[in-house]
Amino acid sequence: SLTGSPVTLKILQNWVPRVSHYFDKEHYTYVGHQIVIQESIEHFGAVVWPGALALSQYLESNQEQFNLKDKKVLEIGAGTGLLSIVACILGAHITATDLPEVLENLSYNISRNTQNSNMHKPEVRKLVWGEGLSEDFPESTYHYDFILATDVVYHHAALEPLLATMVYFCKPGTVLLWANKFRFSTDYEFLEKVCNIFNTTILAEFPESNVKLLKATVKEN
Repeated sequence: SLTGSPVTLKILQNWVPRVSHYFDKEHYTYVGHQIVIQESIEHFGAVVWPGALALSQYLESNQEQFNLKDKKVLEIGAGTGLLSIVACILGAHITATDLPEVLENLSYNISRNTQNSNMHKPEVRKLVWGEGLSEDFPESTYHYDFILATDVVYHHAALEPLLATMVYFCKPGTVLLWANKFRFSTDYEFLEKVCNIFNTTILAEFPESNVKLLKATVKEN
């Protein structure tokens, strides 16, 4: 079941006028940094979706509640990398993951926006939901303070592997922050499964974009 009263927020237009003549570059400003994102029309994961804007904005505004400095943070379904870049700027040891075909653009965006020597060097890795988790991310080595996920739930067939991936990485003490635009009945069915498995709180809602931002932690026995 869901707990807490969500804050109602708007997704701020946290972008600045484009100085680029290329249609595929978007400019954003978070935590005092201008971030330039190259999008691609070839993949779902190569476009900035509203959930990434919502969670980036929330983390920027709630740094005391969710302090990412020196924390180990994993983003699943990182897409263009905007959220991972914001997490890096906020001081996280960030690992951004996605499907192999998205990694080239993801790596490009992250490297060009995190070259500041004050930041922990981000890592970009392949992660196919539900596949090779114990081999590629063995529990003995990998433990994350935060798992970030935005707009990972939409009309696709990988919802069960996605849920298995969330369960795998969410250990006691891990906080899952998930922002999603809710469009379909399957989105709400997935939310119900998350609520059954985790202690789940709605932190914020963005009604004009149908985005909900949730916090989930492992249920204590």
